[in-house]
Amino acid sequence: MIADELARRARAARPRLGPVRLVAVDGPAGSGKTTLAAELGARGATVLHLDDLYEGWSGLEGSLWPRLSAQVLEPLRRGVPGSYQRYDWTTGTFAEWVDVPVPELLVVEGCGSARRAVDPVAVLRVWVEAPADLRLARGLERDGAEARELWLTWMADEAEHFARERTRERCDVRLDSSGGALVEVADGAAS
Repeated sequence: MIADELARRARAARPRLGPVRLVAVDGPAGSGKTTLAAELGARGATVLHLDDLYEGWSGLEGSLWPRLSAQVLEPLRRGVPGSYQRYDWTTGTFAEWVDVPVPELLVVEGCGSARRAVDPVAVLRVWVEAPADLRLARGLERDGAEARELWLTWMADEAEHFARERTRERCDVRLDSSGGALVEVADGAAS
């Protein structure tokens, strides 16, 4: 199973974030990143979902990375627990603080998790993809048909982000989840 191999590869790597081995699971919304992250979590990884840190539908850029870096990554680099304030999508505000222990293996999952800023600390960058129509269908099934325009705007924003960051090309592993099962299609991307 791919999750077993990814967990094995990550654990075999030298930690690059203090004592923590960080795996970034990136790719477009609705591609299967959360499913893969859950599989890694079932193998002992601590999982952090960027959906809990975005500042709503326009949160891919802006304060996302500075907050993640200051509140979670920098403390972990020093070997101490981090914490972040969870974004409540219903109220449109930041809510309770969530503690992040110092794990052996941390999976940061979500659009933008494998941006260039993660390169010095990630032991593995994973790209998960699926066709746009399938991703949109998955998103609307989760969020409702009334979220269609929000999804289309997000998809345009993420495409611009991924092009600027060259995310897909920089990832170490690329997976295709269009059929529901993750299949490795490439390996060994250059940084």
